[in-house]
Amino acid sequence: VQLVESGGGSVQAGGSLRLSCAASGAATSTYCVGWFRQAPGKEREGVASIDRHGRTSAADSVRDRFAISKDNAKNTLYLQMNSLKPEDTGMYYCAASLPWRYCSGAYWRQEEYQFWGQGTQVTVSS
Repeated sequence: VQLVESGGGSVQAGGSLRLSCAASGAATSTYCVGWFRQAPGKEREGVASIDRHGRTSAADSVRDRFAISKDNAKNTLYLQMNSLKPEDTGMYYCAASLPWRYCSGAYWRQEEYQFWGQGTQVTVSS
């Protein structure tokens, strides 16, 4: 599975961005997908995820502001980010689990995600 993120940029606090992740190599309906981020000097953390059946989960820090979705017809994953805060700044990555293998769809279980994109930078200024 190959993943290519896009849509990052610089915005002011309170603004919005929509990240996209174009997938190829296997249909998005066959694996779990998720969004992760890494701020400078911090460990990578899970943001949100979707399992093979379309069930979503998200971190408490973003649950009321971010929405994860996917379009299986387009093999594309999205992350709509609203009410952005400076602490949302970081490199955002999409990731996918092994196709046709069990995955929990949990954003906090990074070990389940075998394929990673190169990332797209999000910078939120106050």
